[in-house]
Amino acid sequence: MESLEAELAEARTLDIGALADAIESIGFECTRCGACCKGAEGDDGEPEPHTATVFPDEVRELQDATEYDWRDVARPMPYGLTEGESGPEGETFEWALATDDCGDCTFYAETDGVGECTVHEDRPLICRTYPFSVALGGTAQPMGETVDREGVVRAHECEGLGRDIAREEAEELAAALKERAIRELEEAIAVRDGYEPADPGPGEVVVHDSEGAKRPDGQSYARTDHR
Repeated sequence: MESLEAELAEARTLDIGALADAIESIGFECTRCGACCKGAEGDDGEPEPHTATVFPDEVRELQDATEYDWRDVARPMPYGLTEGESGPEGETFEWALATDDCGDCTFYAETDGVGECTVHEDRPLICRTYPFSVALGGTAQPMGETVDREGVVRAHECEGLGRDIAREEAEELAAALKERAIRELEEAIAVRDGYEPADPGPGEVVVHDSEGAKRPDGQSYARTDHR
C-alpha cells in the first residue's frame, strides 16, 4: 500500500488533458435531478442524510457567501460517532455539508422537480466533481459504487452519465478533479500528523481536520481531562 505522501506525489502529476479525455469518453451532463444532493434510503429502509465532504476553508467560503454560522454550513461527519443519551458523541475526521430535516443538503432547492444548488458558484470541490473521482487510495469518498471507469477516472451512479460533454467543460471538470484529489490527500496527511486524542466527554463531539481539533461550531477544542 502506497503512503499518503506517495499518493499525493502521484495526484500532483495527474494530467488534466488525460482526465478530460476520460471524462469525455464516459460522457456527462447534469440533468438537475438533485439525486446527488438528497438524502438516500438505507439498506434498512431508514433515511440516510446526505453526506458530502467539505474542507475547513470551503466552510468559511460558504459562510462568507451566505453569512451563515459554521453549524448552518457544516456538520461533523457521522462516521465514527456513536449515539449517546443526548445525541452523537465521540471523534470524527471530516466535515460534511449541513442537511435539512429531510436529510437533503441544506443548500439544495427544488422547483417543479428541477433541482438547484443555491450556492452553485461557491460549491465545494466534491460537488464540482460529482459523479467522478480518481482511483487514488487516499482520495476515496462515500460516493457509491463505481458504474464506469476510464483510466484512473471512476464514474459513480448518476443519470447524467453517457451524455455528450463539451471539451471545455470536460477540462474544467478535470482540473477540479485533480485539485480535489490533491486537497483530499493534503488534508489526510495534515490530520494524521496533527492528530492527538481529544478524549471528548459524554455528549461531546470532536472533529479533527487539517487545522486541529474542533467543536461542532468550528471553534478550537480545548482538551480537558474527563476522568
